[in-house]
Amino acid sequence: MNYLAHLYLSGPNEEVRVGNFIGDHVKGRRYQRYAPDVQKGILLHRQIDSFMDAHPLTRESASLFKPYYGRYAGVVIDIVYDHLLALNWSRHATQSLHRFVSAAHRTLLQHYFILPRPVKQFLPFLIKSRRMEHYRSLHGVERTLQIMAHYSSLPDHAGWAVVQIQDHYEILTQQFESFFEEVQHMSSSFLENDQAPSQKAI
Repeated sequence: MNYLAHLYLSGPNEEVRVGNFIGDHVKGRRYQRYAPDVQKGILLHRQIDSFMDAHPLTRESASLFKPYYGRYAGVVIDIVYDHLLALNWSRHATQSLHRFVSAAHRTLLQHYFILPRPVKQFLPFLIKSRRMEHYRSLHGVERTLQIMAHYSSLPDHAGWAVVQIQDHYEILTQQFESFFEEVQHMSSSFLENDQAPSQKAI
């Protein structure tokens, strides 16, 4: 799951959303420096990532991209699943995707000063480009993969990845919908707990 799905799975609490959004950039026990609800969002992010990495459906999805992406195939699936969520947004939410993304942008800006430095650096571009909203198009997926390849060690095979998505759209959609139902249930159960699981348990 990438940014859009993590924000969606956070529920309505803004601090939980912020924590889930920054989860990749808060390592080890540094999450304890944040307010309790932000901590819970960070731990939820880790829980979602662990759940996804171990799930047979996401592994099946990732296998379609391994010929060119190898161990980075899971990174591609993060983007593909955000694409499928954005494309089928009305199945999962009553609020429009445009309004959801705009609200998320406002929340992140309101909490700007607690964001880790890397998040502060890319957030203006994320907002200006409305990248999360553009996940719903294959062009948006291709552009996102190109950007990630430019700034990270992700291989640059965005065009090939889009062809794979087109060729396997039905099975990827089925895998995503089945997985997303499970991860929603897991996330809801996590958030309903008054006390988040300890880091040792995640």
